This record gives sequence, structure tokens and C-alpha cells, in this order.
Amino acid sequence: MPAEITDTHALLRELEPVVEVNVNRHLATAKEWFPHEYVPWSQGTDFDGVLGGQAWEPGQSKLSDVARTSLIVNLLTEDNLPSYHREIATLFGRDGAWGTWVHRWTAEEGRHGIAIRDYLLTTRAVDPIALERARMTHMEQGYDNAYDGVIESIAYVSFQELATRVAHRNTGRISGDPICDQLLAKVAADENLHMLFYRNVLSAAFDLSPNAAMRAVTEVAKSFQMPGHGIENFGRKSVQIAFAGIYDLRIHHDEVLMPVLRQVRAFERDAMSGDGEAAREELAAFMSELDTNASRFTARREAAQARAANRAAAVA
Repeated sequence: MPAEITDTHALLRELEPVVEVNVNRHLATAKEWFPHEYVPWSQGTDFDGVLGGQAWEPGQSKLSDVARTSLIVNLLTEDNLPSYHREIATLFGRDGAWGTWVHRWTAEEGRHGIAIRDYLLTTRAVDPIALERARMTHMEQGYDNAYDGVIESIAYVSFQELATRVAHRNTGRISGDPICDQLLAKVAADENLHMLFYRNVLSAAFDLSPNAAMRAVTEVAKSFQMPGHGIENFGRKSVQIAFAGIYDLRIHHDEVLMPVLRQVRAFERDAMSGDGEAAREELAAFMSELDTNASRFTARREAAQARAANRAAAVA
């Protein structure tokens, strides 16, 4: 077996042909779309303040509390794009195929925040003052990549883009608003293409350095956090989102981690040795434990929902 590539610059160079192929595939596959087409501008009215419009109050929102919470979390996550761009531009560079991807990805991600914010404000779904204050607080914290290595970073974004796709898509579905559902379906489609790019590059990294890639994937899977984890009260919001079935442990196991692991053939590759094989055993144990915890959470949620339904029936 040839020696694994561990030097960062060498690995980036070796992966560049794969990046170029996947950039071209992405550009040929991505569908142009326009945020303004998914915002019901006719519903918009002036807010209080300089324009002397009507102040926001909760009754104006047509969204449920959990849909509003999920949309705000999704938006604040997208708002940190300048920090994300800094991280990937520093890691991957701004030249060649890597640079082309960095800038294209940033441009596509940029429209997500534009579209979601326009929708929320036009429909008066959220308190605009609270939203802006939350944006300022979150962005002032910035975002730092938790992983130093190239393969770790590629593994993280492979999982993260898929997780984001699922979160957007499920938020749209529970929103109760067909316009919101259509908008978030477009956002989710972008995120899916981003996941495909990173997942294909991750698979190539496995081909080049299987043991290092296996260790990287294991460490990322075990320590994964959504990029918006720094949002104020993120833990409480995450629980609310999980209980609504938008994003929970079962979804994380079945619809995020496992699909990526299957596609890169993490449990099937026969080129592992030493730490790579040890990492794979750790990953298998972690996934088994996560599966158990996901089942426990689902059972607790179903029990809580049954109790709530019984109380509602008793009151009625």
C-alpha cells in the first residue's frame, strides 16, 4: 500500500483534480433561482420607527412557535457566512479549483440568508428588533473551525451540509405555509449539492489516505456540532426543534451520519491498518450507542406526546 499523504499542502494538491471535476459537475447541475420570487411582498407593511408603521406583535405571525424558532436558528446560522468564508478560504485557498469552489459556495450560501430574512420580515413572522439583536450577538462571536486538519474539515462539512439540508427541508414542511415550504425546499436543494461536492472530495481523501480519513471521520462524527451552536440559548432551541421532529438524534443517525458513511464506504474499505482500523471500531461503537440513544429519545418524545394528548382530551 502506498504511503499516506499527511502534509496539508500536498493533500490539497492531490485533491485538486477531484475538486475541479466536482466544481464542474456542480456548475452543470445547480439550478439558478431568485430569492425575490419566494417572498410574498404584497403582504409587507411598514414597521414602526422612522417610517411610522405598525409595531410588531406576536399575533401577526402565522407560524407556530417551533417553526419560528427553527427558522430563526437557520437564519442566524446562515448569517455567520463571513466567518465561514474566512475559514474555508484560509484552509482551501483562493486559487485554482479550490478557490473557484470557495467563492461559488459563498455566493450560493449568501442568498439563503437574504431569502429567509426577507420572508420572515415581509410576513411579520418574527420580532424584527429581537432578530437583529440576535444577529448582532451571534455574529460578534464569529465562527472558528473546530478541526485543524484538511480531512477533518472536509468530513465536517460533508455531515454539516446534509444536516443543514434536512433542517431546512423539515422546517419548511412543518411551517404550515406553502410559500415557506417552497422557499426552504430551494435552500435545501442548494445544501444538498454542497453536500455532494464535499462528500465526493471526502471519498477521494479516503482513496489517498484511508487511515487518516478514517480517524478524521470518526473524530468528527463523535464531536459533531451544528455550526449555529453558538447561538444564544441554542440548547433550549435545539430541544424544541428535536421534540417537533425537525432535527433529532434519530434523524442525525439515520439521515445524516449513516448516508455519508455508506457513500464513502467507511465500513467496507479493506485498506485500513493500525489506527485506521482502530478508528473504524470506535466509529462502529459510537454509531451503535447513538442508535440506542436515538431510540430512547424517540420513546420519551412519544410518551410525552401521548400524555399531552390525554390531558387535552380530558380538558375537552
